[in-house]
Amino acid sequence: MANDQFEVVIVGAGAAGIAAARRLRTAGVNALLVEARNRPGGRAWTVIDASRFPLDLGCGWLHSAERNPWREIAETQGRAIDKTLPPWSRATMRIGMSDADSAGFGEAMGLFRERVHAQADAAPDRPASELLEPNGSWNGLIDAVSTYYSGVELSRVSTRDLARYDDSGVNWRVPEGYGAVIAGHASGLEIRLGCPVERIDRRGRQLRVETGVGALIADAVIVTLPTNVLAERPKLFLPELPQKTEAAAGLPLGLADKLFLSLERAEEFDAETRAFGGARTATAGYHVRPFGRPLIEAYFGGALAADLEAAGDDAFTNFAIEELVGLFGAGIARRVKPLQMHGWKSDPFARGSYSCALPGKADCRARLAAPVDSRLFFAGEACSPHDYSTAHGAYATGVSAAEAAIESLKPVWERAPTG
Repeated sequence: MANDQFEVVIVGAGAAGIAAARRLRTAGVNALLVEARNRPGGRAWTVIDASRFPLDLGCGWLHSAERNPWREIAETQGRAIDKTLPPWSRATMRIGMSDADSAGFGEAMGLFRERVHAQADAAPDRPASELLEPNGSWNGLIDAVSTYYSGVELSRVSTRDLARYDDSGVNWRVPEGYGAVIAGHASGLEIRLGCPVERIDRRGRQLRVETGVGALIADAVIVTLPTNVLAERPKLFLPELPQKTEAAAGLPLGLADKLFLSLERAEEFDAETRAFGGARTATAGYHVRPFGRPLIEAYFGGALAADLEAAGDDAFTNFAIEELVGLFGAGIARRVKPLQMHGWKSDPFARGSYSCALPGKADCRARLAAPVDSRLFFAGEACSPHDYSTAHGAYATGVSAAEAAIESLKPVWERAPTG
């Protein structure tokens, strides 16, 4: 085939796009992976700090690790798997709370989740915030935790969608970085970086993918762009696909940003401990000495993260130090320094962190995932009905889209001349 003609073009080299491209390569399909960034991985991104520690600025935990394909891939790559229990699963490891408070928060969180699952099939769908205990003393912190796993406050979360999330509770890590595993899986694939897609023209017998560096022709296209990007670009498709724009708008990306701080005299702190800045919605979560390293990982979500991004990187550091001083005393301010962070809302190729379904929009996931004309396919964590917001959910949808694309190519192969 010509250099600009492929059987399948995959748009976006994140977890879903890489998984799709790998499946197509295994099947012998002539496929090209195109990525606007100058690196593969998408919202999975491992960087190395000044102390040579790998830091995951995007996804960092192998959720449902015992069935997570990225865990198997990491092992195949020769990477170690850390099976230390996450700090959020150990009530006794919450700094800044008395034993009674820790137990009270844990009980309130457990009861909230029970109410969510009890309402899974109730009609109409409701904002998850309506299931908080009226005037409950832990409502603010439960709302803050929602911003960590949904990227938004509970008032913007579909109860039905939240109840559909399937997590085994097994959470492991890769010391070398989750992002490094995902980017490494792109090795050997045909990929063009720095290649933003401007339009997908589906008016002809073949699809024309117009990029910033030229046009590509394909029999099928797999789109793995984040929902906020799809919602903001209704003219990406020609003719337009309003049903896809609407589905994407119903599944906006919430926001979760990480700030890594170095920690002097780290040995004075227990490793793998967790702290909250306060029992309120606008607070960060702090993971102290992850992997035993002299670091603090500060985690900001929802409106708090958005406000801090708007104020600039220093705002994250200043906010974190103020909360850490409240937890550990004034001396901590001299012992921490900012190392790395990335604002995902400001990232033009992401516009957020991971998807949540707005109240009443849980079924948008199926609508977003549905193929168009048996030649335009969609994948990404937002297309996953039960593993959304995760890299393994993205992986599964990428493989499914690739297999659907392979099936769609069979008539093309049958028409191809032989000999």
